[in-house]
Amino acid sequence: MLPEYRCYQLQFAAVGLLLAIAAGAWAAAPAKKPVKKEMSVNVVDFGAKGDGVTDNTAVFQKALNAVGKAGGGTVSVPAGRYLIKSHLEFPQRVAMVGVSQAVNNGRPPSGSILLAVEGAGKPDGPPFIFLGTDCVLKGMTIHYPKQGDKNLKPYPWTVRGHGDNISIIDVQMINPWQAVDFGTNPCGRHLIRNLYAWPMYRGIFIDKCYDCGRIENVHLWPFGGEGGDIMPFVNKNGIAFIIGKTDWEYMYNCFCIGYSVGYHFIRTEAGNANVVLTQCGSDVGPIAVLVEDCQYHAGISFLNGQIMAGVVIKDTNTGPVKFTNCGFWGYEPITDSHVKLAGSGQLTVNACHFVAWDQKEKNGAPAIYAESGSLIVNGCDFMDGKKQMYLGPKVESAVITGNRLRGGEQIVNESKGDVQIGLNAGK
Repeated sequence: MLPEYRCYQLQFAAVGLLLAIAAGAWAAAPAKKPVKKEMSVNVVDFGAKGDGVTDNTAVFQKALNAVGKAGGGTVSVPAGRYLIKSHLEFPQRVAMVGVSQAVNNGRPPSGSILLAVEGAGKPDGPPFIFLGTDCVLKGMTIHYPKQGDKNLKPYPWTVRGHGDNISIIDVQMINPWQAVDFGTNPCGRHLIRNLYAWPMYRGIFIDKCYDCGRIENVHLWPFGGEGGDIMPFVNKNGIAFIIGKTDWEYMYNCFCIGYSVGYHFIRTEAGNANVVLTQCGSDVGPIAVLVEDCQYHAGISFLNGQIMAGVVIKDTNTGPVKFTNCGFWGYEPITDSHVKLAGSGQLTVNACHFVAWDQKEKNGAPAIYAESGSLIVNGCDFMDGKKQMYLGPKVESAVITGNRLRGGEQIVNESKGDVQIGLNAGK
């Protein structure tokens, strides 16, 4: 027998012995314990009554605490009107799930309804619902039955979060003063999806988000007054979306109407914003988009949006602001210039259309008024035969090409920087 073959036989025998020993050890090992299932409870089993009269604060909190103590799970809320005279705090990894469908198209609220009454006149009080890490609020309607436009009262935030992976899904809020606060505390990787709300003063506040946040299918509109119209107050005082420090914020299908400011991008102690907004818009308000600052490297990008009426980029802004394939239109007597640019950042406007500007004073306001910074305007349609742009002395650079300037080119250029204008059609 060859030495090499004898060596291979010994190796195979050794491997077989090891496998046999391992198999015996596995057979003798005790079976693993099954994974513990999450707890699921129903608030009715804790004594909840959806009669609109009984105070359910204690029983709801008891159910939430029981699920939290078990390590997480679901608190189910059947259809009913549940009065909560105080407020609710969710332990970590707890979901409250009702049967509401997020919007009732103007009909009286139905489904799983929480009646919020605490904190009238105390907007800095504890939120109605406090969500912790990995918590979910889903399929619920929150109604402020004592709020009305004839005697508006400030209330605390409806929902405040603290922790990562917090979700608000299929939720309707009727007459909140302030809707969602994901900014007072860090709320990374948050998800707000299918939220229909009538916030009167503040809608959604985002700040201290150090990982991707998502806001999808959100509709904020001020038609929720009990017995009248709250539009004048909201139009003067309300802000729909307030965005501070956030990294990789994605907003999709978000809409607001009638607010003093639709989308307000701010700088806080934590930082500023990096946001992509797809199919988002602001309707019937004096300022649709207000940019105080955004992140220098990425900034803010609107794609396929609708802007009615004004965009204001403040002299404090340092980052890029972009509008791609968006529609800008105004109405009398609010709109003057569609876009007012200041600061040191870059404005890029591509494949957009502009109509009905210079409606406020009718004194020749251009569609785009650039005081400073730099801008690129390409492939846009300025549909009115009026002044299209003004470039102030502090504008560093501008590229204005390939646009349709109906009524002929009406661009006032006082810039001392590098300005390139050409290949525009005048009819």
